[in-house]
This record gives sequence, C-alpha cells and structure tokens, in this order.
Amino acid sequence: MRKKDGRAIVYCAGAFNTPNGKTAHGLVRFTRRYNVVSVVDPTYAGQDAGFVLDGENKDIPVAASIEEAIDISEKKGTKATHLVIGLAPDGGRLSDSAREDVKKAIAMKLHVDCGLHDFISEDAEMVALSEKKGVMLRDIRKPPERKHLHFFSGKIEEVTIPKIAVLGTDSAVGKRTTAWLLVHAFEKKGFGVEMIGTGQTAWMQGAKHSILMDSLVNDFVSGEIEHAVYQAWQEEKPDVIVIEGQGSLMNPAYPGGFEILAAGRPDMVVLQHAPARMDYDGFPGYPIHPLARQIQAIEMISGRPVVAITINHEDMFKEEIPMVCDAIKKITGLPAFDPLLHGGMDLADTLIPFFKKNK
Repeated sequence: MRKKDGRAIVYCAGAFNTPNGKTAHGLVRFTRRYNVVSVVDPTYAGQDAGFVLDGENKDIPVAASIEEAIDISEKKGTKATHLVIGLAPDGGRLSDSAREDVKKAIAMKLHVDCGLHDFISEDAEMVALSEKKGVMLRDIRKPPERKHLHFFSGKIEEVTIPKIAVLGTDSAVGKRTTAWLLVHAFEKKGFGVEMIGTGQTAWMQGAKHSILMDSLVNDFVSGEIEHAVYQAWQEEKPDVIVIEGQGSLMNPAYPGGFEILAAGRPDMVVLQHAPARMDYDGFPGYPIHPLARQIQAIEMISGRPVVAITINHEDMFKEEIPMVCDAIKKITGLPAFDPLLHGGMDLADTLIPFFKKNK
C-alpha cells in the first residue's frame, strides 16, 4: 500500500498487553494502512504503547479514554481521523461498554473500522449517528457476496516461487507477527515478498492480498486461499510468498491450519510455539498437543517439512529463552528462534536454502 487510510486511535480498553489485545498489538508494532497516533486502555494510561509491549518506545501514547486520545492527537498536530477496534475477544463480540465508547467516537466524527463479528454497520443507532456526523463505519469481517468468491481450481500448482506458511501450535500465539518479521527480513535481503493475510489484523496492517478466513462460507475457504496466493504471484511478481496461519491444526475452537496446508500448498512450514503455555488459548483443561506430534501432523498432511520453530516468549524470563531454544532443537532436530526478540534475519537465512530444495 502506498497511501494511508488515516490517523488512527486504536481502541483496546481492558485488553492491551493481553491475548485479547492482539489486533492492537499488531497495529502498534507495524501497519501500512494507518498512522497510529494513540491507544486507548486505562490500565496503561500515560505510558508508551510500544514500551508496554516490547520495551521499545514508539511515540504512541496510551490514553485512558477516547476523549483523552483525541486531545493527545490534536496537541501533537496529528488529529485522529479513525477509531480502529483493537480488541480480539473470544467469539469476536463487542461488549456493552465498548459499544458506548464507539458511539462516543462516532459523535466526535471519527470513522470506525471494526474487525469483530458484531457488525457496527448493522447497528441502527450507530448507523443513524454516523450519517448525522458524516463518518464511515467499516466492518472488516463482513462476509463478501458469494458471487465474488472463488472455488478451489488447482491453479495454485502454477505458482513457481517458494511459499512459506507460518502456522502455530495454538491460536493467539504470534503467527502473524512472526510472518511480518519474516517479510521484513526478506525485504532487507533484497527479495520481493508478498504476505498473504488471513485475518482482520493483517488486513488492518495493510497486507494487500488478504482474506478473512473466519468470515467465509466453508465451501469457499480453500478457493479464496488459493486465489489470494495466485493473485499475489501474478500481480506482484514476488520472489517468495509468506502465508499467515490461523488458529492451529489441533485447537478445538480455532482449527484453521488444515485449509492453509491443503489449498495454499506451502513448500515449507515455520511453526510458532509458546513453550510456557500448557492449555489451548481460552480453554483450560484442553492441553496443547506435544510439539513433536504437531510437527508430525503438519508434515503428514502437507507432505512438506516443518523447517524451523519460532517461539512466543510469554511467561518466560529473557535469560530462559536461549535454553528453551536449545531444548527445542534437541527434541525436534529443528532450529528454534525468537523473532520478536531478535528479528527475522536468522530465520530468513535458515529458510533460503530450502527455496530450491523443495521444488
């Protein structure tokens, strides 16, 4: 993308720096679609959003309210134009308190972009208020008309460049963040690279060739994955394509990995894992399947190798990370990296030798 949609306040009240704030986290770390001017969450008000997340100041202040966020943006000379919902709660529902805050934003003449399953453009009160104030409501997860959808055709076999899928052992485990870090690393190395976004946050971050898997009728999921990969290859002429994973192969509530393997037909897989996480995200008592079994399942289904493990260091001390990576390497025989901590360059170097090997 070349032109920004606008200057965004990211709404994440009560969820920033938690798994339910992953959309906000992605936008704070990187986006081509907006200039992010502030984040709303009273828990971290007065702090820098980048520092809260990663210990790195990003000049994105956290405000206690939408009113304060607008005031901050005006004082900085970057008056906000959009409110972007940065919440990613289980089930994708907008709480009553968040709904009231969205109404405040509309009343203050902010366009609103929402990636939840609750469609604000179908809320009569919000629609009437937006028309009165002359602002736009966009529901990113609203299903496209079926006449625009694609059925799997097999044209994916024509794509001749390496395709890398970044899958995960769980949902909300950092797949998209690792995918973007890998994209940036390949770009620094001089490769032309396209990211295939598969969720609302990747779209909000500006991935040009994006689909929203969980907004699609099941019959068309595989076809839309195939079409996005094929279209990116045809239109952008990249050297490599990185496909963002969704859910995980074995997560009981978000089993998004199979279609990406079956229809995206990646040449290799990077597997994102949170070593300190015992149960599937949001489901205590549902233990995460062992890493070795998840690798085995992916390779059995796809016929392609898992070539690296990337870790999410949640609930870990920094000094533990090298030891954990070494332990994963001993158990799996695969290199292990923490891209969020160290960047994606070493990971990219590991993948490049596979580009010809797997063709």
